Amino acid sequence: MLRAGLPSKTIESAGLGALVDHPVDPIAAELALQSGLDVSQHSARQATIAMFRDADIILVMSEGQRTRVAEQDPAASGKTMLIGHWLPGRPDIPDPYKKSREAFAHVHQLLDDAVNAWLPRLK
Repeated sequence: MLRAGLPSKTIESAGLGALVDHPVDPIAAELALQSGLDVSQHSARQATIAMFRDADIILVMSEGQRTRVAEQDPAASGKTMLIGHWLPGRPDIPDPYKKSREAFAHVHQLLDDAVNAWLPRLK
């Protein structure tokens, strides 16, 4: 979503507990495609301290992830923010892994709202 909105920027994606080399969950891929996003070539990878240090900003889905980034690289804590930061009353976005299609659709909408709130601030 961020890549689509910021085509001239370098956007990286990595997880703190990634299922390395796994594709996007089929439900998430279907929802992305319905939104005009092709994630068929995406492959999960693990976040590294080098990635944290190279990044201008690190967006995470939960306060727990923010804490884990800071534990791995204390210098990154000042540039690590919740992707839901600009959403009213709901800064944490839950992980839908192994949950229902409805959970994935809810998270997809939260992420879409969060990304749209970030875009003008990142351009």
